[in-house]
Amino acid sequence: MSLMDYTGYAAALCTTSAYVPQVLRVWRTRSTKDISLRMFLVLVTGLSLWLTYGIWKGEVPLIAANSVTLTLASTILYFKLKHG
Repeated sequence: MSLMDYTGYAAALCTTSAYVPQVLRVWRTRSTKDISLRMFLVLVTGLSLWLTYGIWKGEVPLIAANSVTLTLASTILYFKLKHG
């Protein structure tokens, strides 16, 4: 792997792991009142597009990061729609 690959994986780890505390909090409290529905709708759409782009390009860091982040953001969106 090259430095460029390591940089991609490091970026993926940072941006993806940033959602974990929020998902845990929403899961535990079932409260999403301070979370913007529009923001998460746009975010999930953007992550879906990035994932599609990563698949088309065959870029594993993009696929990995956006798959996990999409799952985390979708979990928050689910709770927002269910308990919002």
